[in-house]
Amino acid sequence: MTFWLALSGHYTLLLVALGALSSALVVWRNLRMDAIDGDRLPLVLAVRVAGYLPWLLKEVFVANVRVARLILAPTLSLHPVVVGVRASQTTDFGRFVHANSITLTPGTVTVSTSGESFRVHALSRADSPPPDGGAMDRRVTRFEARSLPPGGVGQAGGLD
Repeated sequence: MTFWLALSGHYTLLLVALGALSSALVVWRNLRMDAIDGDRLPLVLAVRVAGYLPWLLKEVFVANVRVARLILAPTLSLHPVVVGVRASQTTDFGRFVHANSITLTPGTVTVSTSGESFRVHALSRADSPPPDGGAMDRRVTRFEARSLPPGGVGQAGGLD
């Protein structure tokens, strides 16, 4: 409602009252439906991603260059492998970010997840992530630890 008010510039009593009534009705309906649960992420996550995203974009660029060299260089050959990678994240959200970061990096795809491990397909052994997860695992774990409240997503204390 505040966002709409800021953009519309209409501050008549009728519009503000109807907006407040509509907002209250939506909150009441969601409470009655039990649609408001503990599965939410803190707002600070939007700020924390600013530290992780530039590093990930750099990794995606470097991987793009490696994949282009593999494709364009006639002397280099592809030797696809599937490797196991450990994920040290403690929450589903952290593992989600880690698995998708691997998949976003050209030349690698997370093909399955099971608890604290991923199976990753890579175009070559040299381009596959290390078994301990390497720098990506450490950065996602640091991102997760700074971003989530104690107890993780969906736990007490996880309110925005």
